[in-house]
Amino acid sequence: MTETNNPPSRWRRWGKEALWLLLFAVILTTALDLWRGPTLPAGSPLPALTLQDGSTADLQALSRDKPLLIYYWASWCGVCRFTTPTVEQLWQDGGNVLTVALRSGNDEQLRRGMASKELRFPTHNDEQGALAAHWQVSVTPSFLILKDGKVVGTTTGWSSRWGLKLRLLWASW
Repeated sequence: MTETNNPPSRWRRWGKEALWLLLFAVILTTALDLWRGPTLPAGSPLPALTLQDGSTADLQALSRDKPLLIYYWASWCGVCRFTTPTVEQLWQDGGNVLTVALRSGNDEQLRRGMASKELRFPTHNDEQGALAAHWQVSVTPSFLILKDGKVVGTTTGWSSRWGLKLRLLWASW
């Protein structure tokens, strides 16, 4: 019997090719994340960040009970237009989220921009990019996951809501 007359063999072959493609994609994205991923300087204490509402965020304390997602984004970032609403929804659903707006204008410009997009998540304005430089964040969007004050995961680029939830769940184990 030829392969064209045997649909199960064709599906099996396509399934194997799909699995190889998926494996290659996972390896490639993992390698890119390791290469582009932010890192905190060794031995450097976590800074207290001043948020848009004037409050101060203690990253050590925020990451103590459950993993903290730190989302680096920028008002000028094209990919962030797709990821930012996802992070906003995650925060509205009770996720432990803090964001850092990278070089997105002064406080008033950022406040107006966030209000126009109905963004309410807690945000630190990294107006000059000093925090990003210190943490070696070179790509937006970037995601860091802190647990007990230590970076336990990073990723860059687009991420889905479920992808972020799974990363946070993984970090809590």
